[in-house]
Amino acid sequence: MKRLIDAFWNSVDGFRFLARHEKAFRQECMLLMIALIVAVPIAEDWRGYALLISVILILMLVEALNTGIEKACDALSTTFDERIKVAKDCGSLAVLIASIIAAWTWGLAVIDWWLGY
Repeated sequence: MKRLIDAFWNSVDGFRFLARHEKAFRQECMLLMIALIVAVPIAEDWRGYALLISVILILMLVEALNTGIEKACDALSTTFDERIKVAKDCGSLAVLIASIIAAWTWGLAVIDWWLGY
């Protein structure tokens, strides 16, 4: 049980760091707060609501992992290294893909809601 409690507090520390130092993560937190409200009338049922909220949470998850990659790379070297650039670029691509998935999911849900499907 102690391991779970320690892991929880490590996660809280990670959230605090991201919330204080990463503008993109703060924006995604605001997006989540808005989504929690806006998804209610848009979603047809609890499954649709869960999907709409989950894609935002997945975006936040990928953002957290990307920041972890960036911080680890920065700790390894302050000079340019092509391998570190690739690692950071791949993390950035992951955030872009998660953003596209979230936008696509929300876009389709809004279109269905707008058209009354």
